Amino acid sequence: MNMSDTVYSENSLQATFQKTLEASRALSLIGEEKINEVLRALAREALANTSLILKANREDLERMDPQDPKYDRLKLSEERISGIAQDIENVAQLPCPLGKVLMEKTLDNGLNLQKTRVPLGVVGIIYESRPNVTFDVFSLCLKTGNALVLKGGSDAHASNTAILGVIHKVLQSFDLDTDIVTLLPADRAATKEMLQAVGYIDIIIPRGSQGLINFVRDNSKVPVIETGAGIVHTYFDASADLEKGKRIVENAKTRRVSVCNALDCLVIHDSRLGDLQVIVEGLAQKEVHIYADEQAFQQLNGVYPAALLERAGEAHFGTEFLSMKLSIKTVESLEHAISHITRYSSKHSEAIIAEDEKAVDHFLKAVDAAAVYANTSTAFTDGAQFGLGAEIGISTQKLHARGPMALEELTSYKWIIRGNGQVRP
Repeated sequence: MNMSDTVYSENSLQATFQKTLEASRALSLIGEEKINEVLRALAREALANTSLILKANREDLERMDPQDPKYDRLKLSEERISGIAQDIENVAQLPCPLGKVLMEKTLDNGLNLQKTRVPLGVVGIIYESRPNVTFDVFSLCLKTGNALVLKGGSDAHASNTAILGVIHKVLQSFDLDTDIVTLLPADRAATKEMLQAVGYIDIIIPRGSQGLINFVRDNSKVPVIETGAGIVHTYFDASADLEKGKRIVENAKTRRVSVCNALDCLVIHDSRLGDLQVIVEGLAQKEVHIYADEQAFQQLNGVYPAALLERAGEAHFGTEFLSMKLSIKTVESLEHAISHITRYSSKHSEAIIAEDEKAVDHFLKAVDAAAVYANTSTAFTDGAQFGLGAEIGISTQKLHARGPMALEELTSYKWIIRGNGQVRP
């Protein structure tokens, strides 16, 4: 019987959660050398099973409209699987944070205290349309001694199932318990049970639309780390270099439109409106649909393709497009730009293009986001690009983790106290 056709009762899912919990207790005791061997083997198996994975991925793609913004997130290719395998290799090469002593001191009474990194325990991931996440989060969780409960969407179920089969095959070859990573059925009932799995799952991380994130935050009894939607701005300052800025804007918008670090709104100083045609000419070639405020519209009307240019409404600001669409906002000053970004930002990634160092420094300090850039593309908000090996998501909150969540962010700590018979008076 296909996994998606199985009817799961609450008790059967609790049994699944219990198995993952029990498997997690032994996971942190596996040596780092063996973990790295498993990861390297997984990278090889991912490449060796490219055809199998792509066949399953095609099943998923056939059920989705190619015009859906999630289509590109769902789509795998030989090149993308090769990149995934390299990311797994990168994780294997990174030092394991487990056991790292964050602080040590000896008290006057002779007690020795160590604050030491430990796994979170069992990590739950709820995600949409992104089968690469299955590989990414498993490699990060294995490296940090965390067991994993996966809840993918129905749109990627065939891909996720095929990938999990490859992972389980590798684990079995090393005599490791396959229950350290579990894929739940794709139905909504499994999501609801997962959100109630107190005592089994230590943390839940949603990856997907703002609607998914809101649902998980509002309904979970298990602690949640939000990896929020990316409503991304780039501010083109009065002092910006034109050619540099043009390259940055085009890359941030068109490199890959379906990812959360893609540019959604270009904020431009009114003194540079005369350069706007040049800034967006590369976007016209890529058929980017622009929603421009009145000043920007007047500047582009007649020079930007008419079919791709509209006046912006309020709804076009504060929107994560995930497609070849961009809004443009004209501002009178740096402070006006920061005010606009503050109002509409999802606190994911924001950027300034400027040669004025005072403007750059002020922007970097004043803008509240997980990643704030100066004179470069927001496309770099990515765990692998940050040298973290891979990522489990981009956290937009401030408790526990912020920005790309990689190895250290998948750990907690505990206090280890050594004494010699001390008792408290």
